[in-house]
Amino acid sequence: MSVREFWNEAATRASWVKLTEIAKQFDFILIGGWAVYLWTKAHKSKDIDIVVDYKTLDALKSSFGLVKNERLKKYEIKQDSFDIDVYVSHYSRLAVPVDALAGHAAKIEGISTVVPEMLVMLKQGAEIERGHSIKGRKDSIDLLTLLIYSGFDLKKYRAMLREFKLERYEDELGRVVRSFSKDDLPYLGMNHQEFVKWKRAFLEKLKLR
Repeated sequence: MSVREFWNEAATRASWVKLTEIAKQFDFILIGGWAVYLWTKAHKSKDIDIVVDYKTLDALKSSFGLVKNERLKKYEIKQDSFDIDVYVSHYSRLAVPVDALAGHAAKIEGISTVVPEMLVMLKQGAEIERGHSIKGRKDSIDLLTLLIYSGFDLKKYRAMLREFKLERYEDELGRVVRSFSKDDLPYLGMNHQEFVKWKRAFLEKLKLR
């Protein structure tokens, strides 16, 4: 699979080095764009998004200068070309409760993350919130990449939607697929004909409820 990279290569390279470095030092669950990359091996990410407990948060505070972002309900570690966004329970707002993620975790290449169906839900929450921004566009690309390349299971996804009372997300997912721009197809590694065929089949599956 050959895909176009979304972010600057120097930034993604530095971010990946930092991610693998902190994965050896701290316990966390990886979400966001790098989690998408682990499942799909498609385009790389820039910022690092991690979920930690308060013990690990204290350890991060000792090693880095954490900035508390009250508006977005997260902590941030500023690096030269990227940020590390840190989410904790009883404070951060994600599509599902932070405490619930450990029950849907998986490990890839020694890094703890969440299963594709949960990652789709988290990405949907981000895409809905960020809309037509540049990061919202990347969220849409990540969502399609997960649906196509991660082994996404629609049955498991629907079960999780019921578990967290997010059934409305299924219609939102259809919206993202239907409105995906043909200009962004190089980020999926697909031509127009391939995408139309996949899109038709996926939307048919969504109808079968």
